[in-house]
Amino acid sequence: MARREGSKPIYKMKVERDVQVKMRDGKSLCVDIFQPDADGRFPALIALSPYGKVKQSLPISPLPPEAPLYNPSIEAGDPNFLASRGYVHIIGDVRGTGKSEGEYYGWMSKKEAEDGYDLVEWTAKQPWCDGNVGMTGISYYGTIQLMIAAEQPPHLKAIMPWNAPADYYREATYHGGIMQMFFHFLYSQHIHGNCVSVTATKTPANMLRDLTKRMMEDSDIRMYPEIYSIVDNPKVCPNFFDVIVNPVDGPFYWERSPYKSFEKIKIPFYVSSGWWAYAHMHLVGTFTSYLGINAPKKLLISGPSVLPCPLPREYNEELLAWYDYWLNGVDTGIMEEPPIQLFIMGPNKFRFENEWPLARTRWTKFYLRSWERLSPEAEEENANPDCFVQKPPSETATVQSLKYLTPPLQQDTEVTGPLALYLHAAIDQTDTNWIVYLKDVNEQGLVTELSKGFLKASHRRLDEEKSKPWQPYHPHTNPEPVTPGKICEYAIPLAPTAYIFKTRHRIRLEITSMDHPRSSVAPISVGQYHLPYHLCSSKTTLHRIYFDREHPSHLLLPIIPPKLQA
Repeated sequence: MARREGSKPIYKMKVERDVQVKMRDGKSLCVDIFQPDADGRFPALIALSPYGKVKQSLPISPLPPEAPLYNPSIEAGDPNFLASRGYVHIIGDVRGTGKSEGEYYGWMSKKEAEDGYDLVEWTAKQPWCDGNVGMTGISYYGTIQLMIAAEQPPHLKAIMPWNAPADYYREATYHGGIMQMFFHFLYSQHIHGNCVSVTATKTPANMLRDLTKRMMEDSDIRMYPEIYSIVDNPKVCPNFFDVIVNPVDGPFYWERSPYKSFEKIKIPFYVSSGWWAYAHMHLVGTFTSYLGINAPKKLLISGPSVLPCPLPREYNEELLAWYDYWLNGVDTGIMEEPPIQLFIMGPNKFRFENEWPLARTRWTKFYLRSWERLSPEAEEENANPDCFVQKPPSETATVQSLKYLTPPLQQDTEVTGPLALYLHAAIDQTDTNWIVYLKDVNEQGLVTELSKGFLKASHRRLDEEKSKPWQPYHPHTNPEPVTPGKICEYAIPLAPTAYIFKTRHRIRLEITSMDHPRSSVAPISVGQYHLPYHLCSSKTTLHRIYFDREHPSHLLLPIIPPKLQA
C-alpha cells in the first residue's frame, strides 16, 4: 500500500465523554468527543457501532488475531492520532446499546441510518466544527457509513467504509442461502443492550407461535441445541432469532443492506478489504460497493490477513490522507493514482488497475474430468459420475469431499478476478449445501486456500438479468426442493481472488457439503474464539458429480495473460 504524507501531529487532545445528543424522536445517542485542544474549527469524523464506545479509545497497542487479548470489535480508529492532526473524532453507541437510549433492532435498522443523519448535522453545527464531516471505522463501523450516506445528510462530505458488508443476506447471514453462524457469535458475544427482535415484536402472537413451531420441527435446526433454544425462546438472542426465522431474502434484509440504496450515495468513498475473505462478508461486500456506487471512489485490496485491533497506524495514515484531501483541501496525491490497488498473492506485491474485472482477462473454463482431473479440455468420453456421501455433524466430524487438480502448470499462471463453478450434480435428498474451495498445491503438496463459494441446492434458481458468467446471481426468495436423483446445474459464485500460481504448482478445486467449528476451514479466523461455519444438513446425503458431454461441469477462471502481468 502506498505511504503518503498527511497532516502533522501538532495538537494535544481534549476529551468530553458521555455527551447525550438528541435525535429526531427525542431519544439520545451517547458519544465521546475527542478534539484538538486549541481554539478554532476543525473537520469532524464520526464512528458508530453497538460494540461499546469506551473500549475504542483505550490506550493499547494494536494486537494481532493470535494475541491472547485480541478484541476484534475495537475498530473505530485512533482518536489521539486524529485529534493531534486537527480532526474532531466522535465515537458513539448506536441506539439501544451502551449508554444510548432506545431499542436495538439488529444490524443496520432504519433508525440507525436516521440517527446517523441527525448526528452528522448536529456535529456540523457545533462551535468546534468547520462544517465538514466524514466517518471512520471498519466492518460495522464501515457499513453504517454507507447507510448514513444514503440518507444524504448535507454536511457529510466523504466516507471511508472499509471491510463493509453491503448485502446483509448474501454476504453476512446466508451464504448462498446457507445460514452462517458468525452473527450468532456477534450478537451473543459483542453486542449488549436493549436488544429487541423485530419479528417477535411485529408478528401477531398466533402467527409467531406457528412460525416458531415450524422452525422447531426442522430437523436441521433441532440438530443445533443453541439455535433450537433461541427459536424456543427469542429472548435468549433476539437479534439472531430474526436471522433464523428469515431464511430467505426479503424486506427484513433489504432494510439493512446498503446496496438497496446505492443510487442515493453521491459523495466520495474509499472501500477496502483483504483477500482473506473468510466466509465472504468483508471482501465480497467491498466489491459490491465499489461496483454498485457511482461516485468518486477508490478500492484497495490488501493481503490475506486480518487487521490488528485496535486498528494499526497504516489504517490511520490512509484515513488521514483521504480526509486531508476531501475535508481539508490538501492534495495528498490520493486521487491521482488509478482507482484500484490490488495485492497480488504469490509475488506479494501491490499493483494498480483501472477496472474490475480486468479488461485483459481471458475467461477460461477448467472442466471437471475423471480421475480427479481439472483441465481446459472437456471430458472426451461419457464418464461415470464421481460421488461422495456426507453424514451430518451429529454423527461425524469428517468432512467428505471431491478434489479435482490440474497437472503441474507449465508456466506461472495468474488468476485475478471473480470466478464461478458450474456444477452438474444429483443428490438423494431434497436439499444439500454446496461448499467449494479454490486452492493452490505446491510441489511439496502444501495447500493454500484462496477462495470459497456457497450455494444451498434448493436456492439454485438464477436471476438471469442480474447474472454474469463470472458472477451468477441468485434471488434467494423462493427455494425449490430438489427432486432426488435429478441432475441439476448449480451456478456457484466464489469470492474473487488475485493469485499467481507458480510453475509446477497445481490448481485444485474442492467440493464439499459441510463445515463445522472443528473442521479444517480457512487458515485465518475472525478472532481466537470464532471460526465461521454454516448450518449443515441433518440427513446423510449421497452427492453425484457429473462431467460427461451432456453435463460439462466446469470452473470459470479469470486468467491474466502472462505477457501483460506486472
